[in-house]
Amino acid sequence: MSTRTSHDQALTPAADADVVVTDDAGPLDTTTLSDFVGRHVGPRQDDVASMLQTLGYDSLEALVDAAVPPAIRSTEPLSIEASPSEHAVIAELRQLASRNQVLTSMIGLGYYGTQTPPVVKRNILENPAWYTAYTPYQPEISQGRLEALLNYQTMVSDLTGLAIANASLLDEGTAAAEAMAVMRRTSKVAQDAVLVVDKDLLPQTLDVVTTRATPLGIDVVAADLEQVGDADALRSLAGDRDVFGVLVQYPGADGQIRDWQALAEAAHEVGALVTAAADLLALTLLAPPGEWGADVAVGTTQRFGVPMGYGGPHAGYLSVRRGLERTLPGRLVGVSKDDDGNTAYRLALQTREQHIRREKATSNITTAQVLLAVMAGMYAVWHGPDGLRRIALETHAKARALAEALTSGGLELGVDRYFDTLTVKTPGKAAEVLAAALDTGINLWQVDEDTVLLSADEVTTLADLRAVADAFGVPAPESIATVEAPEWGRLTRTPEQTYLTHPVFNTYKSETAMLRYIRSLSDKDFALDRGMIPLGSCTMKLNSTTEMEPVTWPEFSALHPFAPLDQTEGSRELVRQLSEWLEEITGYDKVSMQPNAGSQGEFAGLLAIRKYHLANGDDQRTICLIPSSAHGTNAASAVMAGLKVVVVKSTSEGEVDLEDLRAKVDKHRAEVAALMVTYPSTHGVYEDTITELCEMVHEAGGQVYLDGANLNAMMGIAKPGEFGADVSHLNLHKTFTIPHGGGGPGVGPIGVRSHLAPYLPNHPLITDAGPDTGVGAISAAPYGSASILPISWAYIRLVGGAGLTRSSQVAVLNANYIARRLHEHYPVLYTGADDLVAHECILDLRGLTKETGVTVDDVAKRLIDYGFHAPTMSFPVAGTLMVEPTESEDKAELDRFIEAMVAIRAEMDEAAEDGVEGSVLRGAPHTAVSLAGDWGHRYDRMTAAYPQGVDPTRKYWPPVRRIDGVYGDRNLVTTCPPPQTGQG
Repeated sequence: MSTRTSHDQALTPAADADVVVTDDAGPLDTTTLSDFVGRHVGPRQDDVASMLQTLGYDSLEALVDAAVPPAIRSTEPLSIEASPSEHAVIAELRQLASRNQVLTSMIGLGYYGTQTPPVVKRNILENPAWYTAYTPYQPEISQGRLEALLNYQTMVSDLTGLAIANASLLDEGTAAAEAMAVMRRTSKVAQDAVLVVDKDLLPQTLDVVTTRATPLGIDVVAADLEQVGDADALRSLAGDRDVFGVLVQYPGADGQIRDWQALAEAAHEVGALVTAAADLLALTLLAPPGEWGADVAVGTTQRFGVPMGYGGPHAGYLSVRRGLERTLPGRLVGVSKDDDGNTAYRLALQTREQHIRREKATSNITTAQVLLAVMAGMYAVWHGPDGLRRIALETHAKARALAEALTSGGLELGVDRYFDTLTVKTPGKAAEVLAAALDTGINLWQVDEDTVLLSADEVTTLADLRAVADAFGVPAPESIATVEAPEWGRLTRTPEQTYLTHPVFNTYKSETAMLRYIRSLSDKDFALDRGMIPLGSCTMKLNSTTEMEPVTWPEFSALHPFAPLDQTEGSRELVRQLSEWLEEITGYDKVSMQPNAGSQGEFAGLLAIRKYHLANGDDQRTICLIPSSAHGTNAASAVMAGLKVVVVKSTSEGEVDLEDLRAKVDKHRAEVAALMVTYPSTHGVYEDTITELCEMVHEAGGQVYLDGANLNAMMGIAKPGEFGADVSHLNLHKTFTIPHGGGGPGVGPIGVRSHLAPYLPNHPLITDAGPDTGVGAISAAPYGSASILPISWAYIRLVGGAGLTRSSQVAVLNANYIARRLHEHYPVLYTGADDLVAHECILDLRGLTKETGVTVDDVAKRLIDYGFHAPTMSFPVAGTLMVEPTESEDKAELDRFIEAMVAIRAEMDEAAEDGVEGSVLRGAPHTAVSLAGDWGHRYDRMTAAYPQGVDPTRKYWPPVRRIDGVYGDRNLVTTCPPPQTGQG
């Protein structure tokens, strides 16, 4: 039995203090566990003792000492103080929020005021049944949000006039960058062809696209494309080079609506594809891009009921013409059928493509912005086509009223065909106009000293228009005249170009009906509010109510990302504090919050490494060494960063093969740019060779990228920045309690050592967001998904360094408890020192499958009958289940899961004896309807629905039987099916 070492300090609960700790007591010391730790961590003290006894250890510290290599152990406790209570944390956040000034934003530039329908805000955004769910890889228990995402896809497809839309992307900028990749993969022109973009592209989009293009060797040519009428003119603008893609804004960043049909024809003539970055609300009135020749459309759904949130999160969209669906990045919901022939939904086509295709994947994006996409889709369900058109017409009417006032006052507009945005020429007076508007509480945008940009939106009032007119020194409009239809000629959407005709967008018009529809969907799904989601490598821990509370405060949610810096002091201070805490936790010197997903953090970290080598004159360092066990996004990100992947073998014990790594390093010594490694390993083990790996790569001149997906096993235990890593991305939606939202939002900040800090992301419009020497914008907004950062801030402040350490300790305890209890029934594939795992364990079903015929799919579906979400299937090893219980699950829930898995093991033996076909495992999951109908199974109904240990009062009923994935891919339908086939 291991003994405690000198660097382990006893952690004392605040409740055991000899004085009463009140809310105004100030932060607790770094060895005191706040009361909230007991709310966040599941097992009680007696449970911890019992579980430790099962494992043969007398303390959490002894368990961790045995599992973690001494060479990487932190020697000092985390110097982060906890708040004395949840109320005190809310008070601190209120103080930070008060330092923000929420003024009326008429800045536009892709971010607009909008009204979140209260029925959506209350019952989706603030509802744990929606925000604590995971990506719907288990479709039978995800039918509600899959239907909501199908609504979203239908909305985007209808409005853009393109056949297939994915289930959302991270923001408009990254959607445009992904569209560039789609066009490059599809076009057959020469590999040195260029991307041509219009000069009136949103500036942040241009920067994100350029950041993505540069490491791939793609030249981006910005030009005035309005007058391009033929192929020769397009080639001329491209410097007489081949063009693989054209990207235009529709309407332009300046507000002008341009006719791009001739350009599209010219592009197609030279073998290029066309992407339109289109305003979705404007498309209710504008001719859809698909009608005038666009192959791809991208944009944001932010103004469909999702607050600006100081830049995010919002759901970006991407739709394509038919024929491009297999090049589509991200996630795609499709229609299929279950075992009984009923309509059912599932993720289609590229669901696991990063794991399968690795460096050949279409994208490194594995997730979406599901919660925000659901909100945007529900905004369309709530308003319907008529309501959306009315909002658009009223927005246009406001812009027209202001335009008429400005021109009547003698000012010249830079646009003559616009939707909501005006460019106003004010020679030498732009700053003066902005200051005058600011005095009345309104933010406008200064393009240059002679030009002001402004946008109307859903929430713009007549008083706002009058104040703006006064700021320009012209007579204010007396009223806002209604507009029956815009006057845009052939660019006006025709009555034949219908949208949102499906009944789902035309049925739920009373709040009662809408409330019940939302509830009916959430009732179909399994989220953390129902039970444990033990997904390995996903860290489905508690998202506490207190942590979630600030998300909807207007001080955080109503800020425009490009608002003046003196109006955003509170949010930027929160970013600074959170960054410093993450630096303390990881041992890194600098953190950037801009990446808005783990995949984007990977990309940003690798770009920093690449630019560091280039700055040192090491242009030849382009080899990225990646273990064969790594997450598939690692290889995909490396290719995006312009690196060449060289795979390093794993040993039979699941560790990185040191001899193979040494051979690869020697072979590519002058070319090694980086090693990408996950720690603890993707196999759930603290490998004792990690420091040797880092030293080997550093000695060859390379850098070490440590994937932070498993940081939940290291808080207060080890710091990657101190034991050899140079850069990591962190998953705030895993380790730091931002909820997964059913598949997004996520936040993937990166931490770096000081020598890489000059190469962190920056932003073209907010200079404070990153270093001048940075790699460019990774996300459209300067601080990424800023409005959900208070969640992670609150978590860290609530538990402090001591609570973070206890969280990791108990995460390790819970995983080892499950592994020890189940190893008699299922082999645990990989273990480290003393047969211990880290925070997750892999149950090996391969031998059992050979013996019984029962697959991991059978076990996963049968777990639904027992009331569980399945563990991660067939990753990182096919035919296995990876279990990560997290620290938030109590012993009773762990025991319930263990008992279910033991019972399933017995069912596997029965299946082997009687034949797996016809077994309860192959028949799972079982719906209530299937039990009520004819029963031809060899097992009885009670065995099917109420297996051993299921509490009848808490029974979860899946809405569909097992879904036929092959049928869905072969008969691809990605929009709402007709009602007669079972929709809604």
